[in-house]
Amino acid sequence: MTDRRLRVMLLFGGRSAEHDVSRVTAVAVARALDPARYEVVPVAITTEGQWLFADSARRAIESAAGGESDALPRAFAVDGETAAGLGDLVAAGGVSGAGASGALAVDVVLPLLHGPYGEDGTVQGLLELAGLPYVGSGVVGSAVGMDKIMMKRAFTACGIANARSVEHRDGHDLDALAVRVEAELGYPCFVKPVNMGSSVGVSKAHDRAELLAACEVALGYDEWVLVEESITGREIEVAVLGDDPPAASVPGEIVPGDEFYSYTDKYETDDAELLVPAPLTDEQVAEAQQLALAAFAACRCEAMARVDMFLTPDGRFLLNEVNTIPGFTPISMYPRLWEASGLAYPALLDRLVELAFARHARREARAGRQR
Repeated sequence: MTDRRLRVMLLFGGRSAEHDVSRVTAVAVARALDPARYEVVPVAITTEGQWLFADSARRAIESAAGGESDALPRAFAVDGETAAGLGDLVAAGGVSGAGASGALAVDVVLPLLHGPYGEDGTVQGLLELAGLPYVGSGVVGSAVGMDKIMMKRAFTACGIANARSVEHRDGHDLDALAVRVEAELGYPCFVKPVNMGSSVGVSKAHDRAELLAACEVALGYDEWVLVEESITGREIEVAVLGDDPPAASVPGEIVPGDEFYSYTDKYETDDAELLVPAPLTDEQVAEAQQLALAAFAACRCEAMARVDMFLTPDGRFLLNEVNTIPGFTPISMYPRLWEASGLAYPALLDRLVELAFARHARREARAGRQR
């Protein structure tokens, strides 16, 4: 850390179906970063994979804010009209500190990318190669946390109870999958693309026809599909922050307005009810927090994650999933849970930046070499 303002790259947009969600998140973070402490370098990734910065990136943020430039009272660090490539970012690696130079010279990166090509370890690997500190989980935690099959395998290996499921890969017999689902899970069931978030491509199937149709939808997003049993229970979420040891927030509860907490429920309507803190007993709060920390450790997460679980009518908690780059608007569950736990949104961002520098220092001390 230095006495001067830190240059923070906001990396947002991305190639996945969650592109627009990421842009909304970038607006919230750009507004919340303290201008006395941070200088913002916005970098937008288009749905075609082009990297934009300077005026182009600022316009991408402003369009997500409804075109209101005065809604973003931040002194952005770069001007002009520039398109960047991966090579530009890698070439800027290792330039943090007083000697930093060039348009992409930054101290720390805040990846605000959701879904594939951003939340799945790909961008994290690029930032490792560039030698840049970045917020959030590393390559391993990001990859496991994004891939629902590997995540569930990690939960099971660590003895964490989760919903029963069946895996399917594109090109294999869908009718055979239906036979397995009917024998092992029954209806209704949920069909999900394995590498996707924000409930994109998720469907609830009540019979074989709906199952096959749901698989076709999910396969439009990913080569792998996960079919899970339907769990009757309350939807509980816990935010995790920190590293060695991490801390768990107070739990929150989602009361869906739709049949399940769908993409429409999350981003297009205001029907879902978010209860913070969740109405739980002290014993249930402690159990939910311990389960969240166990899931965080099982997936090798770092710095932050939102952990989703179900509380069944018979009082059992079942793990659903971890989200290594959760929604980050002020009304999103992750910052709301920390607000309720005593950590305000701007202070939460400060803490995540501190964790990024700490992790980077630990890795640089070794860098694959014996000390």
